[in-house]
Amino acid sequence: MSRESALAKNTAILAIGVFLPKVASIIILPILTGYLTMEEYGTYDLITVLVSMLLPAVTLQIQTAAFRYLIDVRDDVEQGTTIISSIYAFLIPSSIAALLVSLYILGGMSWGLRAAICSYFFIDIIETASLQCVRGLGDNTTYTISSIIASAGQLMGVVGLVLLCGLGLEGAVWALFIANFAALLYIVFVNHIFRYIKVDAISIDILKELVNYSWPMVPNTMSMWIMRASNRFVITLMMGIEANAVFAVAYKIPQLLLLAQNAFSMAWQENASISANDEDANQYYNKMYSLIFRLTAGIMALILAINPILFHILVKGTYDDAYVQIPILLMGMLFFCLSSYLGGIYIARKNTLSVGITTLVASVINVLIDIILTPYLGLYAASLALLLSYVFLVYYRLYGLNRYFQIRIPSKLFGSVMIVLLLQCWLCSCRMMTTNILSGVLGISLFIMLNESFIKRLTMSLKKSFQPNKKKG
Repeated sequence: MSRESALAKNTAILAIGVFLPKVASIIILPILTGYLTMEEYGTYDLITVLVSMLLPAVTLQIQTAAFRYLIDVRDDVEQGTTIISSIYAFLIPSSIAALLVSLYILGGMSWGLRAAICSYFFIDIIETASLQCVRGLGDNTTYTISSIIASAGQLMGVVGLVLLCGLGLEGAVWALFIANFAALLYIVFVNHIFRYIKVDAISIDILKELVNYSWPMVPNTMSMWIMRASNRFVITLMMGIEANAVFAVAYKIPQLLLLAQNAFSMAWQENASISANDEDANQYYNKMYSLIFRLTAGIMALILAINPILFHILVKGTYDDAYVQIPILLMGMLFFCLSSYLGGIYIARKNTLSVGITTLVASVINVLIDIILTPYLGLYAASLALLLSYVFLVYYRLYGLNRYFQIRIPSKLFGSVMIVLLLQCWLCSCRMMTTNILSGVLGISLFIMLNESFIKRLTMSLKKSFQPNKKKG
């Protein structure tokens, strides 16, 4: 199978696993915004953000090392067992220690809510590591199925605990725990990932090598978290928890752009790592960079086209101010997707330190813009800060990669697409029937023109994947 076909196949498989959790979050959004107060929803959003921040600090991002190092030893069961055993030997005691600290820090909350947050935090650590091990071993199907199970678990948890039982914020957090726990059970009992864990296979030398690779990803992940979450804290401090709830709602629809990007990025990291030493790596990376730009720009155009309908259907309550932030945040997500692609090349070359440095600088820019402009622009400051910091991150990483490769998007293609997208953003913001229709036509047309060849390749790959083998004779 060619590199492009393998990438298309893995993207299609992983897309399902990435897509369904986001669909579940969108489906439950009306329930959360309708049955939680604005203060509770703002707190719920901060809890999920804090867990995502603490996870890399506690784990030293060793789960990323699991994925990268297992790729190189897929045919060596003994080496795979050593890597996975060493990872869990580090994760389990460190996560337990983090839970004890968390119980103390959350002392101002009720015991029920504290128990829900800590349980969700612990299971999220173990499940995330298990998923990365599964991917490293090349089993993307198990990754996708576990994501489907997690999506169903969260949906049922929210419906049962928030909608039917009326447990409010506490029920919403327990639903997150249920989702991750159900996915972990599948990995344990169906994939049998724990068969790789053996006490006598633990290696201190391997563990040191894994940590040396992974720890530079901590400032990267923390900085990325700062870029996403600092806006929430600045808004909360300067404008109040209700304003944070509005921004959190505005961020939900732009996250749809990350669905395809996340699936592509996960498949791309695998392909980039395998192709890092190929003679035509520079040509291949440029071809894929153009592809990810076409794909994400086209999906952004589609989201802008249906944004008026999506917002009306999905958002309940007094969140009308969130609508005008969506086009700016979508443009920011476009540049984030491009920066993630470039980060995948750094990871393929095991240059994780450069990934961390570039993200750290971009996060500082984000925080400074946010703090300076929020008193004058309100929520617009947070959206603009994200956009400008992601734009900087793209060009910073491009500059850093010059020592290895010359990666560019054709200037005419980039310029013409950006003009159409900016026009669409303006049309979407007008909120009139005629401008919405024109935006829809532009969005659909742009998506088809940019991605016609990729859609054909993806369709053919899917057909081959699900076509039964024909026996000769």
